[in-house]
Amino acid sequence: MPLAGFEEHVFGVCLVNDWSARDIQAWEYVPLGPFLGKSFATSVSPWVVPLEALTSARVAPPARDVVPLPYLDDRQAGPWGLDIALEVRLNGEVLSRPPFASMYWTAAQQLAHLTVNGASLRTGDLFASGTVSGPDRATYGSLIELTWNGEHPVKLPDGTSRTFLEDGDEVTITASAPGPGGGRIGFGEVTGRIASAR
Repeated sequence: MPLAGFEEHVFGVCLVNDWSARDIQAWEYVPLGPFLGKSFATSVSPWVVPLEALTSARVAPPARDVVPLPYLDDRQAGPWGLDIALEVRLNGEVLSRPPFASMYWTAAQQLAHLTVNGASLRTGDLFASGTVSGPDRATYGSLIELTWNGEHPVKLPDGTSRTFLEDGDEVTITASAPGPGGGRIGFGEVTGRIASAR
């Protein structure tokens, strides 16, 4: 799908948490690469914000240090990303506030790249950006980044700390974006709780 077709094929935006089983993922990396560690659970927020409602949230993407391949080159079309403010909570405590506006590749480029080798699109398909992370610790989008692969535990107000999620932990992602008239549009939330495998 060419870049110009993005708005004709994408209805809107929602929140997705593509959970990572890091213990499985670490075992798979060599020689398989991530597979079962990324495919065991995905959570999706309960509603979709239409693209049309996000016109006030359109922003220029960050400066790029490479010239994109021709099918990804959006310089003539006036590239745009979305100014979505995310918040990640663990057991009710804010861990991070990743900025979606800093995503290097736009959603249109990501979808064009997904389909360039023949992957099909169907009505109702869901595609996700991947982990949203900013440039500093307060904006890292995953626990593995926040703890530097488990080397620096995150301290919680209840006196406990985490390097990785534990049974009973609850992760909630919320987001908002600039809306018409200076207000903000909410995206609801996506929440998941780690249940014991026993």
